[in-house]
Amino acid sequence: MIVKELLESVAEPARGRRVVDVRIGLGYTAVKLDDNSCGLAGTPKEELSPYCHCTAVREAGSLAGREALSLAEWALSPEPLASALGIATINALLSSRIEIKGQEGEGDILEHLPIKKDDIIGMVGHFGPLVEPLRRRCKRLYIFERRFQGQAAEGLYPDWAAELLLPQCTVAIITGTTLVNKTIDHLLELCRGPRLRLVALAGATTPLSPLFARYGVSHLFGVRVRDPARLLKVVSEGGGTPTFGDAVTKVAIELTPAGRASRGLGGTAPSR
Repeated sequence: MIVKELLESVAEPARGRRVVDVRIGLGYTAVKLDDNSCGLAGTPKEELSPYCHCTAVREAGSLAGREALSLAEWALSPEPLASALGIATINALLSSRIEIKGQEGEGDILEHLPIKKDDIIGMVGHFGPLVEPLRRRCKRLYIFERRFQGQAAEGLYPDWAAELLLPQCTVAIITGTTLVNKTIDHLLELCRGPRLRLVALAGATTPLSPLFARYGVSHLFGVRVRDPARLLKVVSEGGGTPTFGDAVTKVAIELTPAGRASRGLGGTAPSR
């Protein structure tokens, strides 16, 4: 299980680290550690109703001060919000651990993912700002969205349609929130067919870890938090990637088949 492997990979850097701040916003959940590192995960607000009424986190008021590894272990929880808190903690631990080798500069997924005109793209999660630019560059774009409600939109399908259509694609772009809802392992299994030449994880929830290369992932598009205080304020006030601004730097990593980062590029925040 990928989330379990991620958790094992941060066990050593988590030694001695403690949580100093936790914010659960409408768009994102953020965790800050005592070394000033900070991580994000998308808040799974559509999935919270079975688990909360007036209280969303039973342990609220006791999260700050915990050992970082203790909160990171929540990534394995079947409860959506606990899982998001765990992934955000893992991302905070990874943010000061992975080295981005090579050139860093301005850029985003549209600039650094080599799309061809004959590509068929499968997008897991609706990345609104990317849809039209990608559609103009490729032969066909399928969008698989868990919150699909029968909207009349070109190429938009419910998330379960990925089972049928993703193996037909040549490029897959998968939201990092699939780590929160634990669908990442199966989705990457669907991407192991001979047609897929590029597999990217994208969004601020994406863990910047080279272990994804072992599962066929070619690119990671995530963020590094540069201004934790500003980011925590934005998250608390219900903001998301359009309002993160200079609080984060966008990071694009091309992974080698051996599983180490071969290239890093910095810029502003990607959506979702």
